Amino acid sequence: MQAGAHIRIIGIDPGLRRTGWGVIETDGVRLSYVSSGLITSSAGEDLAYRLRELFEGLMTVIAASGAREAAVEETFVNENARATLKLGQARGMALLAPAMRGLAVAEYSPNLIKKSVVGAGHAEKRQIQAMIGFLLPKARVESADEADALAIAICHANHRGAAALARRVAREEARG
Repeated sequence: MQAGAHIRIIGIDPGLRRTGWGVIETDGVRLSYVSSGLITSSAGEDLAYRLRELFEGLMTVIAASGAREAAVEETFVNENARATLKLGQARGMALLAPAMRGLAVAEYSPNLIKKSVVGAGHAEKRQIQAMIGFLLPKARVESADEADALAIAICHANHRGAAALARRVAREEARG
């Protein structure tokens, strides 16, 4: 990306109870905070309706954000297979919503996100929040989910060229 060409990026930290989102703008050198928040689903609802709440909330946020690219955290597998499956379904909504809006969508591992923002792949939540405050001083983050979403967006800002190249190579390989 050429310096001076501004791009808006939405980072999404998927979760069934709370999905964090954060929007930043970058010119290739500088980062600036645009907005962030949480989308929640009703704990008492059936899974399908909770997923619909997340999807509709993301569609609304993406439409209002002006973002042209999205980044989503990859799922980590924990010992509870049921919880991992539900997280995977929420992540499906986090991938689908920006794709439905025509945004380029990239995925990043939790360790790469932490390393991109903090410098260590096993950073703690408080370290991520502290670095978000340093990198985006105008951000008023109210939750770890928002901070994580902004970290995902920052990771994408740092790696978006490599991610675009990887998508092009994958498309070419698929064509044979």
